[in-house]
Amino acid sequence: MLRRLVLRALLHGRRLRNVVRLRWVTWLNPGIEIDPRASPNFARARFNVAPGGRLRIGPGAVTEDRPGALAFLVTERGAIEVGAGVWLRTELGPIHLAAYDGGTLAIGPECLLNGCQLSAKRSLALGRRVWVGPGTRVFDSDQHDLDAERLETPAPVAIGDHAWIAADCFVRKGVRIGEHAVVGAHSVVTRDVAPHTLVFGAPAVPRGAVGDRSKAR
Repeated sequence: MLRRLVLRALLHGRRLRNVVRLRWVTWLNPGIEIDPRASPNFARARFNVAPGGRLRIGPGAVTEDRPGALAFLVTERGAIEVGAGVWLRTELGPIHLAAYDGGTLAIGPECLLNGCQLSAKRSLALGRRVWVGPGTRVFDSDQHDLDAERLETPAPVAIGDHAWIAADCFVRKGVRIGEHAVVGAHSVVTRDVAPHTLVFGAPAVPRGAVGDRSKAR
């Protein structure tokens, strides 16, 4: 009985500490908006939001109580939107979310991001209930100039509702992945993926059809 009481007191103290820290973070940076119904564990994230940048975390969004395992980087005029009920899962690896000058990263409701890295320099949009596996990277830009003549040129990336990108994949700039599509592990996606299509390989190519994933677990 005593052990239970001590454990409850410790958990309550940790939650209270996180709530206070979140309020402090949002007070210091008006560009950060965290819905009060989101998990207080977001207090354990690393926030690097420049003046003019914007980060919004919606109701019911959750993450683990792991210090520094979740990192947000938003530069001037960048924006990150985390939708309602999103799970940013850091148990299998850290999550890095970045939106650079003029870029928008939009994560739709009920998405599951699992130890991955997403970067937007123009537009990266995930629909409803998209899954992204551990070790996967989704970028809307090459990140650097190739040489003096071929400069970095971002291109929007869009991932449709109920799509699943498995572990250790890379999704290239300019790609559109249709709703209910599945990308197999270790794939490199260089072209658009049609809705309800299974692709895998490097480069990823169609391998079959996928049915309704709206209730997949």
